[in-house]
Amino acid sequence: MINISKLYCDQVTPGDWIRYGEKSLPQQVDKSVPRQASERRPIVVWNITRTCNLKCVHCYNDSGINKPCNELSTNQAKAVLDDLAQFGVPSVLFSGGEPLMRPDLFDLIEYAARQGLRAVISTNGTLITADVAGKIKDRGVSYVGISLDGIGQVNDKFRAVSGAFDRAVNGIRNCRAAGVRVGLRLTLTQRNVQDIYALFDFFETEGIERACFYHLVPSGRGAGIASEDLTHAQSRGAIETILAKTKQFKQAGRKTDILTVDNHVDGVYLYLKLLREAPQRATDVWKLLTWNGGGLYSSGVGIGCIDFNGKVHADQFWYHYSLGDVHESPFSQIWTNPDEPLLKGLRNRRMYVRGRCRLCRFFDMCGGSLRVRADLHFRNPWAPDPACYLTDEEIGLDAAKQAELKETGENFKMPK
Repeated sequence: MINISKLYCDQVTPGDWIRYGEKSLPQQVDKSVPRQASERRPIVVWNITRTCNLKCVHCYNDSGINKPCNELSTNQAKAVLDDLAQFGVPSVLFSGGEPLMRPDLFDLIEYAARQGLRAVISTNGTLITADVAGKIKDRGVSYVGISLDGIGQVNDKFRAVSGAFDRAVNGIRNCRAAGVRVGLRLTLTQRNVQDIYALFDFFETEGIERACFYHLVPSGRGAGIASEDLTHAQSRGAIETILAKTKQFKQAGRKTDILTVDNHVDGVYLYLKLLREAPQRATDVWKLLTWNGGGLYSSGVGIGCIDFNGKVHADQFWYHYSLGDVHESPFSQIWTNPDEPLLKGLRNRRMYVRGRCRLCRFFDMCGGSLRVRADLHFRNPWAPDPACYLTDEEIGLDAAKQAELKETGENFKMPK
């Protein structure tokens, strides 16, 4: 995650302690800040069910109604929560499918809280009635992330269900009325990139403080809309708009927590912009981003996933590669297996990454970004991230370095 509010606008945000090694808010005094980002335990995204009431075209795990899966029983799930608590993970993100369609969700959330785990829900929001919002508040859920991918019909076409937008908005309002901290999750594609201004207007109208703009990862059903991913020029334009609108909110005195997700290149772009606008601030941001390490300490380090079959993955998009199965071994044991080849590579990226990422002058800041996207596009997890929209000149890839890549067979053809 690239926190635009924190990095570009110098705002204090709730995730500073784990994202940048800073305790900035009073409620963070009890947080154990890792000395280095590489020492972080993973935030665990847990797809606890495959059942979903929507049919989103970009669903990374192809969830829906009557889809086969091998989800854990309540008792098995509680055993996993015991292990995650003992392992010291900072947060468990209950996702799906649609997690609110799992009958024992609140039982599991309540159990997680008793074990000292921070519980988060990732939901499409359409099932959050006033009563459900009250339960979310009563069970001590730290945060609810509601997926929304445009205004009105734009969102409904993403979700493939008419009325999904209106029901999600009701869910947002019910959460806010119940005192639940809520934010939005939005995946950028050619279907909605033109709606960014309208989305920020929606944030203002609804009092939304937190929003995460995701770059598309063509996994699951999302592979079917890979052609609708943003071009590099569109990505740059989208980030410029997000930066400008976040800055406007700051100047208007609004407290915000605006982030982009799944492309650490955004941090480099932001840094280069600050070099021109506010060099001293750029120096501070360099320190924050290099402490974080971008992709260096994300997939396989600071984030992991348990899917609805009990399989463990390096992040929620690696469904085609399993690290192990919690039906058979504890998550903590799977995660710390020193002989697992993908984990070994993800945790030692400098030895494995190839192509322009290897020679990029911002590698310590970006870390080669998202390895699973490289794997999905090039069928090689160590190839460059195809979503990198920075020019050769920006990353310091001069003629000599380009010649080196040709000589070593690392001149991967990047999309535009």
